[in-house]
Amino acid sequence: MKIKRINASDTWQIRHEVMWPDQPFEFVQLEEDNFGFHFGVFDEDKLVAIVSCFIEGKEMQFRKLATLEKYQGKGIASELLKYIFEFAKEKDLEKVWCNARTNKKAFYEKFGMEDTLKTFEKAGQEFTIMEIMLF
Repeated sequence: MKIKRINASDTWQIRHEVMWPDQPFEFVQLEEDNFGFHFGVFDEDKLVAIVSCFIEGKEMQFRKLATLEKYQGKGIASELLKYIFEFAKEKDLEKVWCNARTNKKAFYEKFGMEDTLKTFEKAGQEFTIMEIMLF
C-alpha cells in the first residue's frame, strides 16, 4: 500500500461508489475541490481509498474519507488518517476536523478526535462535527 497525492477528479469514483451511491455522480463533484489537497491509497496501481483536505488559517478540514468496500476492515483508512494528521502537523496547523457520519463516530474517537456535539443532516445522512487539537 502506498499513499500519494492525487487530483480531485481521482476521488470522485470512490466518493460516489462508497458514500453516495444513491445520488447522481455530479453530487460528489464539488467546486471547492479545486482548492484542496487530495490523497489516495494505492494497492499496486489500484486506487482503493481517498480523502480530501482543506486548509483555512490554522485549521484543516478533511472530507470524503472513503475506502472501497473490498478493502475495508484492513486498516487502510486508519493509515490514511494518520498520514493526513502528519501532513497537518508539517503545515503547523492547530486543529483538524471533519463532518463525520454519526455511525462512524467511534472510528474517529480511536484517533483522539472529539465529538463537538454539533450535528446536522445532509441528503438523509446524520453528521456530527469531530475535531482534534494538534498543538
